[in-house]
Amino acid sequence: MNISETGLPGVLLIEARAFSDNRGYFFESYSKAKYQDAGITCDFVQDNVSYSHANVLRGLHFQYPTEQAKLVQVLSGEILDVAVDVRIGSPTFGKWIAEVLSAENHRQLFIPTGFAHGFSVLGDHAVLNYKCSALYDPKSEGTVLWNDPAIGIDWRISNPITSSKDDAGVLLADMPLDRMPKFQG
Repeated sequence: MNISETGLPGVLLIEARAFSDNRGYFFESYSKAKYQDAGITCDFVQDNVSYSHANVLRGLHFQYPTEQAKLVQVLSGEILDVAVDVRIGSPTFGKWIAEVLSAENHRQLFIPTGFAHGFSVLGDHAVLNYKCSALYDPKSEGTVLWNDPAIGIDWRISNPITSSKDDAGVLLADMPLDRMPKFQG
């Protein structure tokens, strides 16, 4: 397993070592001890599976005050996975990174608390599995507008299919301060 830093502190790209032969492949998708050694110390309490069609865009979601870290991987298809720093006072506030995750590259993205998450489907479909460090709490959910011009994410798709909830997201500059996580130095 290879774990590397991204352009945002705490957001990690994880590349599993896959063992392939004429039957297919095998890789370890999670080992608590190995992930803790890499600095991922949260306890995951919920796993989610998401299926999406071509050109679907989901996000940008975060939770506060019941914060939620995520470990995202693709089981089928390919996505552009995006993390945005939404921590008030962070030196990288409003900055984003994107990584291509696919069933073929076996990559995972760890998104710590304090970051909004979203993805776009780059192929015909995508099936994601993601671990969460806290249960879903609708009262804590925040949605940053996916096409906020101040953030300027290139989602690598045209005519995205979005939900009404995501289209009603708030510009990051207009998000109420009491609904956003704080940078902890």
